[in-house]
Amino acid sequence: MERSEEIRKHIYVSGRVQGVGFRFRTQYLARGFGLTGWVRNLDDGRVEMELQGPEEAMNLLFEHLRQDRFIVIDDFQAELIPTVEESGFRVRS
Repeated sequence: MERSEEIRKHIYVSGRVQGVGFRFRTQYLARGFGLTGWVRNLDDGRVEMELQGPEEAMNLLFEHLRQDRFIVIDDFQAELIPTVEESGFRVRS
């Protein structure tokens, strides 16, 4: 089976995404899907993140987040950015 191309996205997510476990759920899912990067809350109520790995894994992560009963994603903007050398996924403050 051919390995999918690794990409990196810088993403802003809005909706009910703070105070509902979004960052830690994202970290758990990202690690499970083999994605690297980070996630953090912003002062304006949005969440900012960078995800790196196969796009299919990123899509699965968002499918799972949308199924969470506490999280509500109203909108997100994603931009492709250059990949970086990193390992793991972390919650940033």
